[in-house]
Amino acid sequence: MRFFSAATRIALIGVLTIFAGWCAAQPAFPSKPIRFIIPYPPGGGTTVVAHLIGQKLTEIWGQPVIVENRPGGNTVIGHEALLRLPSDGHTIVMSSSTFVLNSLLLRLPYDSFTDFAPVTTLYNSEQVLTITPSLPANNLKELIGLAKSRPGELNYATVSSGGSTHLASELLNMMAGIKTQQVNYKGAGPALTDQIGGHVQLSFTAPAAALSYIKSGKLRAIAISGEKRTPALPEVPTFAEAGLPGFEATLWFGVQAHGG
Repeated sequence: MRFFSAATRIALIGVLTIFAGWCAAQPAFPSKPIRFIIPYPPGGGTTVVAHLIGQKLTEIWGQPVIVENRPGGNTVIGHEALLRLPSDGHTIVMSSSTFVLNSLLLRLPYDSFTDFAPVTTLYNSEQVLTITPSLPANNLKELIGLAKSRPGELNYATVSSGGSTHLASELLNMMAGIKTQQVNYKGAGPALTDQIGGHVQLSFTAPAAALSYIKSGKLRAIAISGEKRTPALPEVPTFAEAGLPGFEATLWFGVQAHGG
């Protein structure tokens, strides 16, 4: 869990304790393996966190927690898959800010407010803006200048249309007065792979997903949302420090069960 701040690690431990205690209080639960649906492809921060939590819950419950990636449809496919299974509490899904945004922006095959039972918040995360190292920009000011000189030529990766990474990218466009183009992916894993390959030049993502690529030099971190720098990337300035005060874009993640 080296990419999490101390406060986040403490919060995750607390969540595990509360979550396990709540489940242990239910009669004969769990009586079989737990399916933990992640509505994103493997390789992203959500899968990393799911395996960390699943490992601890397996130890506590004595039943395996099986992480299952079900990407696609702005996380709709994964959430709908949960509703097709029995409402016995043995299947859970990781939801994020996108789940809430979907309820406001999309026509969905389920009712976001009645079909799901919120269990717990897992964690909140900043978003880090990364670029491919081949771009001639070493900081936010230089990136904005480059984008202004090449309007519409730079592409940014998102993990869902209308989701947090998409809105963060468009917020940057609006506040910086630039024009970059969206390329949508099913999750952070394939988005980062294409960015490293140079098919897209920019992306917003959770530090947990991009940390190893930043440390290895495959991606260059430009700025991070939030009021202060993250201990995992102490050299990366906040947007306010980088010259764009007022920019704010965070991610929320939590666990839900079947509303029945």
